[in-house]
Amino acid sequence: MPEPIIIVDDVHKSYLMGKEAVPALRGVTLNIHQGEFVCLMGPSGSGKTTLLNIIGGLDDASRGHIIVEGENLVSHTENELALLRLHKMGFIFQNYNLLANFTAQENVEAPMVLAKVGRKARKEKAVALLEKVGLGDRSHHYPSELSGGQQQRVAIARALANDPPILIADEMTGDLDSETGFAIMRLASQLNQDGMTIVFVTHDPRMAKFAGRVIELRDGKILEE
Repeated sequence: MPEPIIIVDDVHKSYLMGKEAVPALRGVTLNIHQGEFVCLMGPSGSGKTTLLNIIGGLDDASRGHIIVEGENLVSHTENELALLRLHKMGFIFQNYNLLANFTAQENVEAPMVLAKVGRKARKEKAVALLEKVGLGDRSHHYPSELSGGQQQRVAIARALANDPPILIADEMTGDLDSETGFAIMRLASQLNQDGMTIVFVTHDPRMAKFAGRVIELRDGKILEE
């Protein structure tokens, strides 16, 4: 079996609350292989979003190691982490995080601007990605002119802009009605079938059923799979 694309090795994370260190993760160890569709579940405060953020290089571990495609995030500088996130990970958030003054197309182009992709190439790629998520006719609309489901589709297209091998998603259907949520999860399933590794957090058991593997956390530890 090939080396895992993500290795979480004995990861601990504590946050300071006043003078007291409050543990969020307590020795989590986990391997995720290329092409897996992994769901992290657990009650509020279980550590699932903290773990997701550490895997994505958005937060650092207090102890332990995170290795993504052979790179140990613990030893990376902020600039190195930013480059890794830009090229190796796509991020989708519950509240979409779109730029309000940018059109759908401009939002999708934004990561390619950071990656120094030429204007013509990034425009063509953005148009193609919006077509892929079913929004080819909304490319010049602003976020305020789009429904929640449409905004999330723009966010997915943006996450795919630099062809990352890994997609990180935190409650990507949390603000959506059930029908729209299922449509978003079917889109994620198609991306996974195309070979993308996906790690996502949800509190909804119906959405978790789309995953090939469900990992439950409780009190900062993996409870069961």
